[in-house]
Amino acid sequence: MYSFARRILFALDAEKAHHFTLNALNTVYKLGLIPVTDNKAAKSVRLMGMDLPNPVGLAAGLDKNGEYIDALAALGFGFIEIGTVTPKPQPGNPQPRLFRVPEHQGIINRMGFNNHGIDTMIRNIEKSKFSGVLGINIGKNAVTPIENAADDYLICLEKAYAHASYITVNISSPNTKNLRALQGSDELSALLEALKNKQAQLASVHGKYVPLAVKIAPDLDEAQIEDIAHVVKSVEMDGIIATNTTIDKSSLGSHPLAGEQGGLSGLPVHEKSNWVLKLLADHIDGKLPIIGVGGIMSGKDAAEKIRLGATAVQVYSGLIYKGPALVKECLKALAR
Repeated sequence: MYSFARRILFALDAEKAHHFTLNALNTVYKLGLIPVTDNKAAKSVRLMGMDLPNPVGLAAGLDKNGEYIDALAALGFGFIEIGTVTPKPQPGNPQPRLFRVPEHQGIINRMGFNNHGIDTMIRNIEKSKFSGVLGINIGKNAVTPIENAADDYLICLEKAYAHASYITVNISSPNTKNLRALQGSDELSALLEALKNKQAQLASVHGKYVPLAVKIAPDLDEAQIEDIAHVVKSVEMDGIIATNTTIDKSSLGSHPLAGEQGGLSGLPVHEKSNWVLKLLADHIDGKLPIIGVGGIMSGKDAAEKIRLGATAVQVYSGLIYKGPALVKECLKALAR
């Protein structure tokens, strides 16, 4: 069924297909035509103090504004992450900015945190009926100087706190100028300490503790991974997500899209992402959980992430190539 739909969708511009698919899914959901997938098909798991019905989540980026939460939840995810969201609305980078590389089961994007802003996202969350685990992925506005980045993250943290099950600090998108510089040891330490201090204040105000995770890039060497592991342990982050998209397109060879700017996801990031995951798990030594994301195209890939040290996984690009059946396949593989 999806292979037929995919042929039609892949004939459309990638970004138009993205919006068309989400709107169609929403319509079908509202008409009661989506057979709700049992999200308890795999074993439940404890993540950052939260009980997930299963360890297969939706990665941030698919639903940037929280407009499709209920429809996406019907696909069987154990948790859903929306965003990346910024304090103010922003259009993102000029189009075209999203490209499929079907020969490699890859996707290149340079979206640039296009979103309607944190206030609109919160209104969308308030309208949704979803009562499961909801992560909110936060970033900085493109116009905010990198030295003031913490201000944007603090604004988003404060506004998102009451509405999120957990919050992810995205410092690893390659499509916001200088953002990845925040992964440097000193910069990362300063940013995460500021956010952890704010988290403690908000926990007291709201009477609930909302865990904080940080999302890192796959384009790191072993020394950088070791530094990041040291920082997240020392500031007592609640979790870490590995990884975002890669800027390394060497796996595409001489493909015409190999020269496009942006982050590459899907199958081409699989090995690099797993390498980071394994090293990170070794250096973190069980002190905090890792969510494994990057290149999950099958149930076997999801199981491999768990074997390498992830507590839970997230999918996104795999859904574009395999459709919603990928969620069921991952659940089945992780139920064994």
